[in-house]
Amino acid sequence: MLSPDRVMRVTIEALFVALGALVVWLGATRHIFFDRSSLGWLGVAVLLILWGARGLWKPTRLLTRAENWTRGLSLVTIGLLMAAISRVPVAWVAPALAGTGAVLAMRGLIGAVLILRAS
Repeated sequence: MLSPDRVMRVTIEALFVALGALVVWLGATRHIFFDRSSLGWLGVAVLLILWGARGLWKPTRLLTRAENWTRGLSLVTIGLLMAAISRVPVAWVAPALAGTGAVLAMRGLIGAVLILRAS
């Protein structure tokens, strides 16, 4: 039986899988209704890169090493993809957005496996 803490963590990882699937769907159908050249988009990208780098540099003691690495690397990768989306040609935006969603979904799957394996 899983503890309530682990059930909550697995649920959060399932939400990441669902969010990743949604972003992949948005990229695949080319439903892109955001201003990728805005300062806010680039600011979020930089924030995600810094947040992921902080997670890699100063990991929490509550998580395993693999969980910390998965979370940090996924945040850095998503931030880099978002920064790239702001500068690539329009034809590449949808595939890059789908790649961002794939990273989110893989982060959720790997995170859930790591949580369930530790129990």
